[in-house]
Amino acid sequence: MQSMVQHSAAVRAAIESLGGTIAVAAALVDGGRRIDLAGLERDCAVLCAAVMTLDMPEARRLRPALEDLLFRVNGLAARLDPPD
Repeated sequence: MQSMVQHSAAVRAAIESLGGTIAVAAALVDGGRRIDLAGLERDCAVLCAAVMTLDMPEARRLRPALEDLLFRVNGLAARLDPPD
Protein backbone atom coordinates (compact mmCIF):
# COMPACT_ATOMS: atom_id res chain seq x y z
CA MET A 1 0.00 0.00 0.00
CA GLN A 2 2.79 2.42 0.89
CA SER A 3 4.48 1.93 -2.49
CA MET A 4 1.20 2.74 -4.28
CA VAL A 5 0.92 5.95 -2.24
CA GLN A 6 4.49 6.83 -3.15
CA HIS A 7 3.83 6.01 -6.82
CA SER A 8 0.72 8.19 -6.82
CA ALA A 9 2.67 11.06 -5.28
CA ALA A 10 5.38 10.63 -7.92
CA VAL A 11 2.78 10.73 -10.70
CA ARG A 12 1.26 13.90 -9.24
CA ALA A 13 4.74 15.47 -9.10
CA ALA A 14 5.36 14.46 -12.71
CA ILE A 15 2.09 16.12 -13.76
CA GLU A 16 3.16 19.34 -12.03
CA SER A 17 6.62 19.14 -13.58
CA LEU A 18 5.22 18.62 -17.06
CA GLY A 19 2.95 21.61 -16.50
CA GLY A 20 6.07 23.68 -15.79
CA THR A 21 7.73 22.38 -18.94
CA ILE A 22 4.68 23.37 -20.97
CA ALA A 23 4.78 26.85 -19.43
CA VAL A 24 8.44 27.26 -20.42
CA ALA A 25 7.70 26.03 -23.94
CA ALA A 26 4.82 28.51 -24.23
CA ALA A 27 7.10 31.35 -23.09
CA LEU A 28 9.63 30.36 -25.75
CA VAL A 29 6.93 30.37 -28.43
CA ASP A 30 5.69 33.75 -27.19
CA GLY A 31 9.25 35.02 -27.55
CA GLY A 32 9.38 33.92 -31.17
CA ARG A 33 11.44 30.78 -30.65
CA ARG A 34 10.73 27.57 -32.50
CA ILE A 35 10.27 24.47 -30.39
CA ASP A 36 9.97 20.77 -31.05
CA LEU A 37 7.16 18.94 -29.28
CA ALA A 38 8.85 15.51 -29.52
CA GLY A 39 10.17 15.73 -25.96
CA LEU A 40 6.77 16.74 -24.61
CA GLU A 41 5.12 13.90 -26.50
CA ARG A 42 7.62 11.42 -25.03
CA ASP A 43 7.12 12.77 -21.50
CA CYS A 44 3.33 12.60 -21.92
CA ALA A 45 3.57 8.97 -23.05
CA VAL A 46 5.66 8.07 -19.99
CA LEU A 47 3.22 9.90 -17.73
CA CYS A 48 0.23 8.10 -19.26
CA ALA A 49 1.95 4.74 -18.75
CA ALA A 50 2.55 5.63 -15.10
CA VAL A 51 -1.10 6.60 -14.63
CA MET A 52 -2.20 3.27 -16.11
CA THR A 53 -0.44 1.45 -13.26
CA LEU A 54 -2.48 3.27 -10.59
CA ASP A 55 -5.65 1.81 -9.16
CA MET A 56 -8.79 3.08 -10.87
CA PRO A 57 -10.00 5.47 -8.13
CA GLU A 58 -6.62 7.23 -7.94
CA ALA A 59 -6.31 7.42 -11.72
CA ARG A 60 -9.77 9.00 -11.90
CA ARG A 61 -8.73 11.64 -9.37
CA LEU A 62 -5.88 12.62 -11.68
CA ARG A 63 -8.10 12.97 -14.74
CA PRO A 64 -8.77 16.73 -14.39
CA ALA A 65 -5.04 17.47 -14.12
CA LEU A 66 -4.29 15.26 -17.11
CA GLU A 67 -7.05 16.87 -19.16
CA ASP A 68 -5.58 20.28 -18.31
CA LEU A 69 -2.18 19.14 -19.59
CA LEU A 70 -3.77 17.88 -22.79
CA PHE A 71 -5.60 21.18 -23.27
CA ARG A 72 -2.37 23.14 -22.73
CA VAL A 73 -0.29 20.95 -25.08
CA ASN A 74 -2.94 21.17 -27.79
CA GLY A 75 -3.08 24.95 -27.37
CA LEU A 76 0.68 25.15 -27.64
CA ALA A 77 0.73 22.97 -30.74
CA ALA A 78 -1.92 25.15 -32.38
CA ARG A 79 0.28 28.22 -31.88
CA LEU A 80 3.31 26.72 -33.62
CA ASP A 81 4.21 27.61 -37.16
CA PRO A 82 4.12 24.66 -39.54
CA PRO A 83 7.57 23.16 -40.19
CA ASP A 84 9.44 24.39 -43.26
